[in-house]
Amino acid sequence: MNGIGKIGWIDLACENAVEVRDFYAQVAGWTHTPVPVGDYEDFTVHANGEAQPIAGICHQRGDNASLPSQWLIYIQVADLQQSVQSCTEMGGQVICPVRDLGSYGKMCVIKDPAGAVAALIQSSESATQSD
Repeated sequence: MNGIGKIGWIDLACENAVEVRDFYAQVAGWTHTPVPVGDYEDFTVHANGEAQPIAGICHQRGDNASLPSQWLIYIQVADLQQSVQSCTEMGGQVICPVRDLGSYGKMCVIKDPAGAVAALIQSSESATQSD
């Protein structure tokens, strides 16, 4: 996988996703696309109306309920299980367990020894190769 170690995505989980989406529309000029999630919608956001999304704004519901309200980076890893093991061996914590993201792969959220939070993501391509 070409992007190993790179930040592959960033999103924000918050209680008031619609208000925050509208905030960034006014402050940064972002446009958005709804992403259906059961009975509600999260959003991808786009710079200057471009087609390619640059980030996500999500409701703190379901799998995102325990995520902190902060911009969360997603670091691409080759083997999520190995990275989770290394995280705990090096004094970090897994704060949201590994979950399947369907065609996107699988991810979890960790806290490093300094208390900073980040997500680890293994693409579906890498997940197929390492399973």
